[in-house]
Amino acid sequence: MNSPDVPHPEALDPAVLHPRLPSPLHEVADERFARHGVRLLLKRDDLIHPDLVGNKWRKLAPNLRAAAGRPLLTFGGAYSNHLRATAAAGRLLGLDTIGVVRGHELADRPLNPSLARCAADGMRLHFVDRSTYRRKTEPETLAGILRAADAEEAYVVPEGGSNALAVQGCRALGEELSGRADVVAVACGTGGTLAGLAAGLGPGARALGMAVLKGDFLAAETAALQTRAFDGRRGTWSLDTRFHFGGYGRTPHELLAFADDFEARHALPVERLYVAKLLYGLVVLTEAGAFPRGTTLAAVITGRPFS
Repeated sequence: MNSPDVPHPEALDPAVLHPRLPSPLHEVADERFARHGVRLLLKRDDLIHPDLVGNKWRKLAPNLRAAAGRPLLTFGGAYSNHLRATAAAGRLLGLDTIGVVRGHELADRPLNPSLARCAADGMRLHFVDRSTYRRKTEPETLAGILRAADAEEAYVVPEGGSNALAVQGCRALGEELSGRADVVAVACGTGGTLAGLAAGLGPGARALGMAVLKGDFLAAETAALQTRAFDGRRGTWSLDTRFHFGGYGRTPHELLAFADDFEARHALPVERLYVAKLLYGLVVLTEAGAFPRGTTLAAVITGRPFS
């Protein structure tokens, strides 16, 4: 028998949360694409679940099963969508969660709305200095973090949720889009969604990742994730690193104005840190002739605005 404080094993399966899968796929009329002979489809992963949105569901679900009721410990910055999703999963499934937050100086400041949501969902926040955070994947450093957070028995999920299980979970996204589009584009932070998406698409289609962080590290990270998940590179994929707008969390006026306009055109809530950069990049690439006439282009809507 289970202790009253331990969730029943069936309650630990994310399927009990009734995700909307496959997520809807809608065509939208937008003259910026139509005049170049490109069809635009929106893959509405933002509608999978009200609390575990988009690729966060696809990445977390297999890790939640693997955790088998153990506390979950994971990592993120002060505005991490992944931390919020993990905290929400803990609340919904009755699991303890620990969030390791980059920036020890934040420990003495009022919580921002994102971290406040995590705390309200029951996540215990543990702040570490930025030097330690950079070395969090080193075994000794990780062991020290687990001890300091009193979480040595926790199941560890990496920053952004991207590990082999997450990549395998995201493969279903590609399978849902197989035969539906020539190019499938997704915003990328850690490369896990792109790695799985490309593996599931099948022949004749390619995946395009739009990096939201500065730097040229993401291609190597994505390839490494595919190797860990599938023992080698899978599918046809590429990355475009030109539309990060200065880095993660940077949302200049031009990007915000674009997002406002896209919302007005299509009645779609546009998340600013990832989705707006993806859609902006696709408009620029289409107008530059990057996609041949007759291309069906699908954009994965991985999240929605934080409220």
